[in-house]
Amino acid sequence: MHPLRRTAAAALCAAALAVLVSGCTSGAESEPDDSVDRTPSSEIAASGTSPIVFAFVCDVDGSDRTETYTTYSAVWQDERTECRAERITGTEASAQQQAALDAAAGESTLEQLASGCAVTGVSPWTSTILSSSAADTAAGLALYCPGHPQMDHLQDAIAAYRG
Repeated sequence: MHPLRRTAAAALCAAALAVLVSGCTSGAESEPDDSVDRTPSSEIAASGTSPIVFAFVCDVDGSDRTETYTTYSAVWQDERTECRAERITGTEASAQQQAALDAAAGESTLEQLASGCAVTGVSPWTSTILSSSAADTAAGLALYCPGHPQMDHLQDAIAAYRG
């Protein structure tokens, strides 16, 4: 290849790469809390085909500061004890979410179950179940977040209550 063509081809490739890279990173900022859809999913008619997905807004060390997470495992790693689930997308409960709602028998909303799955070190993950409503909510949590790090205690508490 002629040296001038090689230089032109290299410049064209570099320009194309710069456009691609800038297109991928421009506007790549943290998602502000204002972008979170705050409509409770219990008010959404199951007419869409997209499952409901939550973000978790958690208090940081008892201060006024919050941190937003997109996965349960990230919340568990930071050992947050106060979080609220906020729907970020979706219109229809997944089969797992619906099964959890059914098990909760009207004692908890989907947001409450999602919030409960996010936290560790607090009730019902660390306490005794003392009522049928608490047992129903715990059953919903057991179905909604089977990978929770304190699931063994929750299942033991459910079994002890239902004896």
